[in-house]
Amino acid sequence: MGRILVVDDMAAIRTSLREILEDESHEVEEAKDGEEALKKLEQNHFDVAFCDIKMPKIDGIELLERVKKAGIQTAFIMISAHGTKETALESIKRGAYFFIQKPFDSIETILIHLRNVLERNSLKEENRSLKKKITRNSSIIGQSAAIEHVRQMIEKVAPTDARVLITGSNGSGKELVARQLHEQSKRADHQMVEVNCAAIPSELIESELFGHEKGSFTSAIKQRIGKFEQAEGGTLFLDEIGDMSLSAQAKVLRALQENKITRVGGEKEINVNPRVIAATNKDLKREIAENRFREDLYHRLSVIVIRVPSLNERIEDIPLLVDKFLQDTAEEQGTRKKKISEKALQALQKHNWTGNIRELRNVVERLVIMSAEEITAEDVEKYL
Repeated sequence: MGRILVVDDMAAIRTSLREILEDESHEVEEAKDGEEALKKLEQNHFDVAFCDIKMPKIDGIELLERVKKAGIQTAFIMISAHGTKETALESIKRGAYFFIQKPFDSIETILIHLRNVLERNSLKEENRSLKKKITRNSSIIGQSAAIEHVRQMIEKVAPTDARVLITGSNGSGKELVARQLHEQSKRADHQMVEVNCAAIPSELIESELFGHEKGSFTSAIKQRIGKFEQAEGGTLFLDEIGDMSLSAQAKVLRALQENKITRVGGEKEINVNPRVIAATNKDLKREIAENRFREDLYHRLSVIVIRVPSLNERIEDIPLLVDKFLQDTAEEQGTRKKKISEKALQALQKHNWTGNIRELRNVVERLVIMSAEEITAEDVEKYL
């Protein structure tokens, strides 16, 4: 449910709208003119404002302009008995979500537009939250020479459209490198589309990558857009590329060579131009020698190769990583950040991290849950 402000100089309209909205369990406040509305909007959060255009002191259009200029996020639905097509267009041009003519056609019209704007607000908030989370979790932590070399590679390569092959063991942070390459590129305003080639059955990988036409196979009940098309203008991240079937590799090679794809079951060629970044934990040269990976595809993908070091190769970064994970865990659990002793950190640095960063992250979360106010060396020995 939303917090709604009804702004109108006619008491009857305010009362009518309040009753309609409160019947739908929304929280409603009223303002008799633009001046009163501006004060309320500056002092409190409202999801939506139903705002009359013709009012004394400050009219609806001026109120809308002032609100937008102040950076207030309230969505406006304009209402007026004197509206024309030009008035409606002008209000939407100034930033209103919609325009409703008085007298209202139906209660349902009001509720439909309100529901739409609340859903839009919810999606925007979710996107902001996701972007904040992605940005927070995509930073590369560390000051070791090995990780500094990776940073320098990213800095040089990211602004180009060169294809990049990221290598490294499981859990070492290959996805973070791909994310940084995207965020520092000219394509950052478009989306980064990720495909885990190991997680998709071989018989479905082509449909996943290139899409399919309705009826192309038994379960194809409607047309589907593939990842290559979804990533148009952005970045396509092919994770675990070494697990892709040879038949899919052949089609990916063609897409990279010609910048064209054909959907499964289709005949039309579709132009595509995503930047392709691939990652693998396998030795692709060995895979080529054993006829499990195409050599020509390898050369297409490996214009630039970035090797991500294992955690065992950068143990001096463990204190910084642990501090980051302690902070993240505290925020996720809504608790205070726990302290960790120097001896506990030294114990963590002596461990053989076969699972790399992912394993360290899990261990830190376990220690936070199981230990007292400060994580000790004894805790590490007990719960590692």
